[in-house]
Amino acid sequence: MARRTKEDALATRDLLLDAAERVFQRRGVSRTSLQEIAQEAGLTRGAIYWHFDNKADVFDAMLQRVTLPMVANLKSPPEAEAAEPLQHLRRNVATAFHQTVHDQQVRRVFEIASHKVEYVDEMQALRERHIAERDACMGDLDRLLALAVARGQLAPRTPVGLAAIGLHALIDGLMHNWLLNPESFDLEAVGAQALDVHLAGLAAP
Repeated sequence: MARRTKEDALATRDLLLDAAERVFQRRGVSRTSLQEIAQEAGLTRGAIYWHFDNKADVFDAMLQRVTLPMVANLKSPPEAEAAEPLQHLRRNVATAFHQTVHDQQVRRVFEIASHKVEYVDEMQALRERHIAERDACMGDLDRLLALAVARGQLAPRTPVGLAAIGLHALIDGLMHNWLLNPESFDLEAVGAQALDVHLAGLAAP
C-alpha cells in the first residue's frame, strides 16, 4: 500500500507539472496562479501545496524534468573532443537544434523559460541559475575553441573568450528567434550554415 501511495503521489506531481507547462505557455508565468494550475490539472489548490511551496517551486520542478538545449550537449569525455573539437562542436550544436525542433516537451519548456517568464521577486533565484547555466555553456565553448586553436583548426591569435561569447550569442539567438516564429526559417539547416560561416571567419589561414 505504501508503494502504491508513493506512485500515486508521483503521478499527481507529474499531472500538476504537465498542467503548469500548458498554463505557463498559454498565459505566461507571472499571470498564472496556482489555482489556475490546479484547475487545469483537475485537482484542488491543496494538492499543489502538498507537492510545492510556491509558483517558483513549480517552475523550478518543471525545468528539472527536462534538459534544455545546450545545457548538457557540449559536455563529453575529453578524448571525444581532443581529435576534432570543431566537429564535436558542430555535432552537439546540431543535436541542440534538433532537440529544440522535434522534442515537444523540451520545446515547450524552452519557450516558457525564454519568452514567458519574468525573473523578478520569487523568481530571482531561478534567474541566478539561468546565468550559471549560461556561463557554464560559454565555458564549454571556450574550452572547445581553445582545443581547436591548439589543433591548428582556428587561427592561433583567435581571442577565444570573445569568440565563445559571440558563438553563444549566435546559437542562443537562433533558437530564441526561431521560437518566436518557427515558420520563419529552418532552424536545423540555417543553424548549421550560420555556425559554419561563423567558424570559417575564425579559421586558420
